[in-house]
Amino acid sequence: MPIRRNTTDVLFNLMNYAFLAVLGVVTLYPFVNLLAISLNDSVDAIRGGIYIYPRVFSLNNYKIIFQNDQLYSAAMISIIRTVVGTFLSVLCTTMLAYTLSRREFMARKLFNIIIIFSLYVNGGLIPFYVLIKNLHLNNTFWVYIIPGLVAAFNVIIIRSFFEQLPEGLIESAKIDGASELQVLFRVLIPISMPVIATITLFVAVGHWNSWFDNYLYNSKQSLSVLQYELMKILTESMQQVTASASGHVDEDVLQVTTPQSIRASMTIIVTVPILLVYPFMQRYFIKGIMVGAMKE
Repeated sequence: MPIRRNTTDVLFNLMNYAFLAVLGVVTLYPFVNLLAISLNDSVDAIRGGIYIYPRVFSLNNYKIIFQNDQLYSAAMISIIRTVVGTFLSVLCTTMLAYTLSRREFMARKLFNIIIIFSLYVNGGLIPFYVLIKNLHLNNTFWVYIIPGLVAAFNVIIIRSFFEQLPEGLIESAKIDGASELQVLFRVLIPISMPVIATITLFVAVGHWNSWFDNYLYNSKQSLSVLQYELMKILTESMQQVTASASGHVDEDVLQVTTPQSIRASMTIIVTVPILLVYPFMQRYFIKGIMVGAMKE
C-alpha cells in the first residue's frame, strides 16, 4: 500500500534537498574554481572573472611544474614517507593508546597527564632542532618519521574509543588464552576500524602535505619531498614576477606564468591523490557504524 505524504512532509524534503544542494555547491566550488584557474592561461587569469571553467584554455602551468626533473623523485619520497610514516605512526599510537586504556596499568594516570600536558606546552623550535641534531637525524629519511611518530591528540582519541568498548570482549579473549598483543590485534583493532581509519587519514594527509621539516632538517636534494619542491617552484615564480616588474629580467627569457596560476596548479596536483585514496577508506567509516550497537 503506497504511503501518502502530506504537504508538510513534501516541503520538508524539498528544503532538505535544497540545503544539501547548496552545501554541495559551496563545498565543490573552491576546488572547481582552482581547477579552472590552473587550466587557464596565466596572463589572462590576472584579469579575474574565472569561476567554473577556463576562459583561455592552457596547460602551460602544468608544463612549467612538471618540467622540473626533481619533482618525480620528490613525489616518490613523499609517497614512501606517507606510507611508512602513516603505518608506523598508527601502529605505535594504537599500541600506546591500548596500554593507557587498561585500568591495571599502574602508571596510567601519570602518563595520561604527561600526554595531555604536551598538548599545551612544547619545547620550542630551537630546542627541538638541537634534539634532532643530537639524535643525528639531520639529512636522513627518518627525520620525517620519528619526530611525529606518536601524536598526543591521536592517542587520546584512540584511547577514549578503547575505553568505550565492552570490557567483556577483553576478558573473554584472555580467558581463551590470548595475550595482550593478541587482544589488541585480533580483537580490538578489527572492531575499531572507524577510529583507526580516521586517524590514518589524518596522519597520511599530514605526511603528504608536510614540507617544513624538509626545509629545516634535510638539505639533501635526493631526500626532498614533493611539497617542498612545489614550494620552491612557487617561490621562483614569485621572484621572476618581482624581477620582471623591476626590469631586471628579460621578457623573452621570463617564463609566462604567475604565482596565482602556479599556486592553483600545485593545489590540484597535491589534492588529487587524496581524493583518489579517500573512497577506499570510506568503507571503513560505513562498516564501523554498527560497532556502537555492541553492549556489554
